[in-house]
Amino acid sequence: MPGTLVAMPGVLPDGETVPVDGSLPATATAAVGARGFGVYVHVPFCASRCGYCDFNTYTAAELGGGASREGYADTVLAELALAARVLGDSPPPRVDTVFVGGGTPTLLPADDLARILDGIDRTWGLAADAEVTTEANPESVTPESLKLLRSAGYTRISLGMQSASPGVLAILDRKHSAGRATAAALEARDAGFEHVNLDLIYGTPGERAEDFAASLEQVVAAGVDHVSAYALIVEDGTRLAARMRRGELAYPSDDVAADRYLAAEAALDAAGLSWYEVSNWARTDEARCRHNLLYWTGADWWGLGPGAHSHVGGVRWWNVKHPSAYAQRLAAGASPGLAREVLTVDEAHMEDVMLRLRLASGLPLAVLDGVGRAGAERALADGLLDTDAYAAGRAVLTLRGRLLADAVVRDLLP
Repeated sequence: MPGTLVAMPGVLPDGETVPVDGSLPATATAAVGARGFGVYVHVPFCASRCGYCDFNTYTAAELGGGASREGYADTVLAELALAARVLGDSPPPRVDTVFVGGGTPTLLPADDLARILDGIDRTWGLAADAEVTTEANPESVTPESLKLLRSAGYTRISLGMQSASPGVLAILDRKHSAGRATAAALEARDAGFEHVNLDLIYGTPGERAEDFAASLEQVVAAGVDHVSAYALIVEDGTRLAARMRRGELAYPSDDVAADRYLAAEAALDAAGLSWYEVSNWARTDEARCRHNLLYWTGADWWGLGPGAHSHVGGVRWWNVKHPSAYAQRLAAGASPGLAREVLTVDEAHMEDVMLRLRLASGLPLAVLDGVGRAGAERALADGLLDTDAYAAGRAVLTLRGRLLADAVVRDLLP
């Protein structure tokens, strides 16, 4: 999203430079964590690259010199020490959530993931009820490793299932077997994880309606309390995009994606999981991903790791992407930040509308200007906003509105 560029020497085309010491403006640190504070930890390692993935991840062959899994926890802890110095006079009152993502975080030894979490606790203090999540590929965990992670303080795990169809998994270049994700979910429950999420991707070329129905059946049978389901997005530069350009695979269909979404809503709702964000369903309020809710409601977070993004007090910055460059900057005592942007009032409003409208709690109509209110009235007339919620002063998407969420957002913005 666009940000305000400050005229200064060395300005990068997509943001202003980050000071060598990583320092932030006093206006940004005046009330850190007032709306909640989270820590994101990016682990950039993968055993292999999925054909659809354009995340900042690296296989061993892609990594090159200057970075390794073995030393990665120490490098992350070095950035954490820098973060503590930056927020030294205005630390957050507590850490409400920690989310370790990737990549495949569970390629790191459980002891390393435990050390990182302990470092965060020692630096800023975990809230007594902190939500601590790690992502995992199903084949990268065992009952023993899951028990170690749970004993280290991880309370939630998010497993990349994507599909129950062997054919769909093959197209996506996933390495786990069709039943491994749900087996891992049961193992996580047995290990004592309070909350378990399964991720699904729908709309893959060649996926049949019955394939997705089988995926939903397996998710429900696994008894997880959270499900994320996203339409396949074909990103430039991926193997999947290249195969589509060559005509080997058909491009995803918007109509098929809509049908799959409706199937997901019907199956998950019937199983007792309710939507709370357009692509996310939870069995209870406690099962909702609190870390993602921090993002969606404009709270503060510090992102540790190569390519990680952070946000504190209206200032957003992002780290250098390659693990070697990230490690080299920290070894030299410098911030790994590549660039940053300061959100204007208008930009912050745009993001607030875009993100909060996707939530089941919706958006207060009072935050909309005249153009936005006129757009909301059109959306209401078209059946895209809930009538009762609108009468109570909130813009809340209907099921049809969820299918057209991006269009509704555009209509609410100047």
